[in-house]
Amino acid sequence: MYRLKLSLVVLISCLSVFPSFCQTWELYNSQYQLQSRLVYQSIFLLSESVKIGKTDSSLFLLNSQYQPSVNLEGDELYQYLEPWILVKNQKGIGAFHEYGQKVLPLEFEEIETYLNLLLARKGNEYWIYDRGKDKSSFLGEFDQAKITHNGQVIAQKSGKFFLPLSPNPSQGYLQLSDNEGDYLLAQTETGFGLINMEGRTILEPIIDSLIHTRGDFYYGYDEDQYLLIEGHPIRANVRYNSFHKITYENDLMLEYIHGKLRRVMEEDGILLDAVGMTEVNRIERDIYQVRFRDQKLGLLGKQGWLVQPTDSLEGIFNGKGGLFPAQKNGLFGFVNQRGEWKIEPEYQEVSTFSESIAAFKHGGFWGLMDSRGSILSSAQWNEIKGFSQNFALASKDQKWFLLDKSGHSIFEDGFDQISRTDGGYFLFSKNGKIGLANAQGKLLLEAEYDFVQREKSDLIIVRKNEKMGVISESGDVKLPLDYEEISIDQTTQQILARGTYQPIIVVEEEPIKQKRKRGQ
Repeated sequence: MYRLKLSLVVLISCLSVFPSFCQTWELYNSQYQLQSRLVYQSIFLLSESVKIGKTDSSLFLLNSQYQPSVNLEGDELYQYLEPWILVKNQKGIGAFHEYGQKVLPLEFEEIETYLNLLLARKGNEYWIYDRGKDKSSFLGEFDQAKITHNGQVIAQKSGKFFLPLSPNPSQGYLQLSDNEGDYLLAQTETGFGLINMEGRTILEPIIDSLIHTRGDFYYGYDEDQYLLIEGHPIRANVRYNSFHKITYENDLMLEYIHGKLRRVMEEDGILLDAVGMTEVNRIERDIYQVRFRDQKLGLLGKQGWLVQPTDSLEGIFNGKGGLFPAQKNGLFGFVNQRGEWKIEPEYQEVSTFSESIAAFKHGGFWGLMDSRGSILSSAQWNEIKGFSQNFALASKDQKWFLLDKSGHSIFEDGFDQISRTDGGYFLFSKNGKIGLANAQGKLLLEAEYDFVQREKSDLIIVRKNEKMGVISESGDVKLPLDYEEISIDQTTQQILARGTYQPIIVVEEEPIKQKRKRGQ
């Protein structure tokens, strides 16, 4: 008879952290040489310097060697908003600076960040942490509060709004609104005004109506005159005022004199002053079609006329390379800056030029032309996406193709989908699998992977059959497809590969000692 003795050959840390299995990470250098093995459930590479390791019971800030340096106390990483690490456990959310300093305990329901400020909420109670002062302060009880994009705090209570960080925190407002500029729009019983980043009034709230347009500019009306106002850290400036009507709709301001359209306005004044305008349409940001009584049509930009008004145009649109899509008798071609036809209007639709090539639609299909109007590819495509880095994407019969500048397809067979990646490379898919082509359209990896991510020529992360590995553009296997997850430390170019550590059970046979009989 024999007794079996079991020896579990495992790491001590593995036994203490993972009672059932271990997640181990292999750390490789840029030459794919194994440097060390790490035992974590997860590793998060949040930035060039911030690395976090998670076990079943703990969360750690890691040093450059991936060893625990600070216990973050939470059960999970809640959010990373540089430089703040928000962590969570059963008690609530807390905050650490990425250098490891604990700044808010794990007891809040919500934390909002802005540069060196943290706004924390527990119930209806709010606290603010200021890193410059390295101090947390109780703000008060509010129905709600938020940090604006310029670092002020707007709080609301009982239907009124307050600025608890301002010199006058008890001042109530009917409305306080944030916008893309550096100034808050404020409303009191006396009217509208503006407040700067420090919470000080730069425009007294006496304006009848005031709305934000863009940047630090505002459109207002007060005492029968229209105002264009620019914010300023000390005192706001009225940049333009008029007793004539100024309308503002869809980011378009127009001034009417004696009921007739006279001026196209910009944020702080007049963009165009012209007699005889009948219609202005904004077609994109800072681009306008302007029509006159004599039926001339021009294209206006921030710096003046992009296309001079001409009577041969029914429609005109923004272009590139000095050629602008234009319409006449329902068909499209291209005009130059003087409004002269350079490519006659013969097409159902056209695109703008990209890399001196444009798409045109004829007979319900799309083709390609050069800047002289010469046909590069006949109208045979259902869709064409513009050229970039010498190639365009085109679809036909529910397949996608890669077209070169001569209009020819690089691959004879189409793909279910093609997408561009960094460096001009292409990912393509067929039958649910993914492959890779380089910037010259050369096929590097056949469509046989579930996931492909190119980091550099000799580091392409792939996944196949639920396992991940690393291969090069030439097809050399750098790390076999044996891993559950692979991450790249962009700072050191080290490679983290996660697998599941299986404890090795060693069975040793040991004879059972027989009891001696009496007398032996």
